[in-house]
Amino acid sequence: MEKSKAAISCDVVNLILGALLFLSPWLFAYAPGAESWNAWIAGGIIVVLSIAALSAFAEWEEWINLIVGLWTIISPWVLKFSGNSDAMRTNVVIGVIVAVLAAIEIWMVHQAPPRLTQTR
Repeated sequence: MEKSKAAISCDVVNLILGALLFLSPWLFAYAPGAESWNAWIAGGIIVVLSIAALSAFAEWEEWINLIVGLWTIISPWVLKFSGNSDAMRTNVVIGVIVAVLAAIEIWMVHQAPPRLTQTR
């Protein structure tokens, strides 16, 4: 399946966001603990999935990106680091963008090209 430029752009943006999430404990000086581990694991998964999607598309990659994006949104409350405003904001903002981009790619996959009626 040939990927569109829009789908490739979504994957590149997700790659950058995943790298930013992975590096965020150092960039924003998170305390060692759940917020750092969550950023490293979720960011690493997003980066790996984005590289995989850029090299060979599979729809399951987008579904996992959607799940990881949603997890990243709720993780500050689930892992109880919502008191760290830098970590919370970073996770929520990146999670929302990753989840929206994954949903857009899933939507694009399921859109059928317009049908042309046959003329006689």
